[in-house]
Amino acid sequence: MAAPRGHALLHRVLAECPVTKARACELILPHGPVKTPVFMPVGTQGTMKGVTAEQLRGLGCEICLGNTYHLGMRPGPEIMKKANGLHGFMDWDRNLLTDSGGFQMVSLVKLSEVTEEGVHFTSPYDGKEILLTPEKSIEIQNALGSDIMMQLDDVVSSTIAGPRVEEAMYRSIRWLDRCITANQNPEKQNLFAIIQGGLNAELRKKCLDEMTKRDVPGFAIGGLSGGEEKDHFWRMVTLSTDHLPRDKPRYLMGVG
Repeated sequence: MAAPRGHALLHRVLAECPVTKARACELILPHGPVKTPVFMPVGTQGTMKGVTAEQLRGLGCEICLGNTYHLGMRPGPEIMKKANGLHGFMDWDRNLLTDSGGFQMVSLVKLSEVTEEGVHFTSPYDGKEILLTPEKSIEIQNALGSDIMMQLDDVVSSTIAGPRVEEAMYRSIRWLDRCITANQNPEKQNLFAIIQGGLNAELRKKCLDEMTKRDVPGFAIGGLSGGEEKDHFWRMVTLSTDHLPRDKPRYLMGVG
């Protein structure tokens, strides 16, 4: 069974609970199969702390995560290209997912400013000014060669309410379109959209309605798991899963 045209991913639902909607699935990615639900170890700067790539393989890890923001600054996309991407750089022959750098808007909030153009950062390493646009995020992720790339989204804390949440939701939709246009390798790298809208059901539904119109290989549920009450968290997860396409993978961000 071939992957959809233009996508480097095949997704199969193996089992589904009619009550909880929990799913057991299999992803066929360029570097092998991944059975879900799956724990994805975080290698922020291209390595798991205290664990070698060989040890990860021995533990049965099928996919791990790298951070576009940090890897884009050090060692940078040019060195990554020379190393044949992040797979070559970290001696990893299985799948990789890279985030977009968007979460640093929250984690480095004192060092960042968001405009329509992108995110303006002050580097925590040398104090230089950095502009991370949707196009730049995808350029770096194309150089990293990850199997799954995340769109650059406008991320706000899950405990924030009001106009900023609406602004971030609509901007994330516009940035998704820019990321889709910028992707130079769609037949080998899968770009996932990220659903935003905070804890506002109406905003999250609007985001779902718009983003699911785009022909992307998968979707992530973003903007949660940041300190909100659990019942609010589950309400937004349920709303999202109710409206996401059944035939595409779902990535609940920030929960491991």
